[in-house]
Amino acid sequence: MLATPLLFFRYNRYTSIMSDYSASNIQVLKGLEAVRLRPGMYIGTTGIDGLHHLVFEVVDNAVDEALQGQCSEIAVVLEQDNFVRVEDNGRGIPVDLHPDEQVSALELVMTRLHSGAKFNDKSYKVSGGLHGVGISVVNALSEYCEASIHVDNLIYKQYYRIGIPQGPVYQDGKTEWRGTVIRFKPDKSIFETIVCNFDTLSNRLRELAFLNSGLSITIRDERVVPAKTHQFLFSGGIKSFVEYLNDGKSVLHTVPITITGSRDAIEIDCALQYNASYNESMYSFVNDINTREGGTHLIGFRNALTKVLNEFFKRSKLAKKLDDVLSGDDVREGLTAVLSVKVPNPQFEGQTKAKLGNPEVKASVESLMSEQLELYCDQHPDVVHAILEKSVLAARARIAARQAREATRRKSAMDSAGLPGKLADCSERDPSSCELFIVEGDSAGGSAKMGRNRQYQAILSLFGKMLNVEKTRIEKVITNDKLQPIIASIGAGAGNEFDVAKIRYHKIIIMADADVDGSHIRTLLLTFFYRYMTPLIEKGHVYLAMPPLYKISYEKTSLYAYDDSEKDRILAESGYMPERIAIQRYKGLGEMNPDQLWDTTMDPVQRNIMQVHLDDAIEAERIFSTLMGDEVAPRREFIEQNALLVSNLDI
Repeated sequence: MLATPLLFFRYNRYTSIMSDYSASNIQVLKGLEAVRLRPGMYIGTTGIDGLHHLVFEVVDNAVDEALQGQCSEIAVVLEQDNFVRVEDNGRGIPVDLHPDEQVSALELVMTRLHSGAKFNDKSYKVSGGLHGVGISVVNALSEYCEASIHVDNLIYKQYYRIGIPQGPVYQDGKTEWRGTVIRFKPDKSIFETIVCNFDTLSNRLRELAFLNSGLSITIRDERVVPAKTHQFLFSGGIKSFVEYLNDGKSVLHTVPITITGSRDAIEIDCALQYNASYNESMYSFVNDINTREGGTHLIGFRNALTKVLNEFFKRSKLAKKLDDVLSGDDVREGLTAVLSVKVPNPQFEGQTKAKLGNPEVKASVESLMSEQLELYCDQHPDVVHAILEKSVLAARARIAARQAREATRRKSAMDSAGLPGKLADCSERDPSSCELFIVEGDSAGGSAKMGRNRQYQAILSLFGKMLNVEKTRIEKVITNDKLQPIIASIGAGAGNEFDVAKIRYHKIIIMADADVDGSHIRTLLLTFFYRYMTPLIEKGHVYLAMPPLYKISYEKTSLYAYDDSEKDRILAESGYMPERIAIQRYKGLGEMNPDQLWDTTMDPVQRNIMQVHLDDAIEAERIFSTLMGDEVAPRREFIEQNALLVSNLDI
């Protein structure tokens, strides 16, 4: 008898809530409205990475033309007022009427999601932009866009505002050139910034030129005077790419190993070369798209490399020196490799195409790699021996590192706190609300501890000379008395065991003196984070504190200046004679009392901090290797080239 009243109660309870829910609540987004409403779904972010994604979407279309052998030149121009222009000498977007839609094909491509010539293999055998949303998304997220198509000696144009055509496609004169020109201005109401970074774009275009032998790619920045131009054209393909990455490093073999071929309609191009460092530099691409998170092609490559080198290792005299097989990490120590595959129907995870999901690609890459790498090893025994010798040393270091970790864990288990004594922890336990200040020197550390907000700010003092991790292996890193407290405080491991989900603080702030020694400390710590806690930087958890250089006092007023230009501005605006103004030049953080340190460097409301980004992993790799590696000549060359650009050098 209770069933009916209970159901009746439930019915009344929910009908009262749902009574206003009807067909009128269903919203239908037309055209490109969905893109403007949820841009992150299409370009990942509305920050500067998303801005650059717009440029790359247009460039990728031009590169797709090059992949078909229809384009030999691409130009990217950064114009005044933040316009971007991308030109290519490909076939040009068709402008004739679509037989079913009865509208120009150009207008379809520019204004309709999932429209294009890449859904079949007639026009494009391989392509990076298979979703058919790239150029239409660029158009939707642009305040202004124009398409200029040069075909059959005629020029056709169409203009758009926030993705909406401002008229039909029309003919605008004659031309002797063939190709497509897309010119757009990103919508400042969508993006956090619409100012493109020349270096970031330039580095990606260099990648594309390496991956497409014989393709000329130019980038020109007309926002500066004189205009800045880079042109990239490489005949050696990814072999040249690997040589570029290893430039300045001590290599184990002078000529990179190249593997080229196809399996099941999948074209595979790979180059690899070992150097004397302890790090792996691996870059993978699918249809020229940088798959930063890897995927099935990378798994196939790694499986083949590990299997083949282990086969030769077991037959070598080196096998007696190790009571174990070589792991994947062992055989990849000091490896620099570029893997590029062309897949007819790639399945990317997400619109940003960071990871390949096709299972069949793994088998194809593994098969071709195993076959050709085994042949190379048979023909080059000296190179194989050098690689295996390095791999054995890496294996021994791996075993020593495991033993060191186990010893550290046993020690931590016996210590009830499990945290280093130098750490003054905070009371908050939600990592997203917590900050860790890594402070140079006990004196500054003492001031920071007294000046901090104990609820959410933790302080870890550093002392002595920091280890340069670029010149050592993992077992030395995790047992180092300067780095072990950092690893323990962050609480997420190091190296291959690092798990960014376990970090105890979402802001890790390096706080060092504003002088040469402080810069050295920052560089050593950034090298450590980059090599052994890379996701920490990738996820935006690392920051640099920006302490002031000067305290300027006059009457009852005290102001802080963070560089010489700010000091001069404050002095000019004060209106006081120089003899009535007191200027204190801080030689170190330890000179500040706790309240000054809080006001200038630690208070979230007033402080200046700089977030560390990893915009270009390839250039980051080169810079760290050059500045922190063993080779002196590349470092001397870098210093000579950049010496005149240094400012505020405190000797």
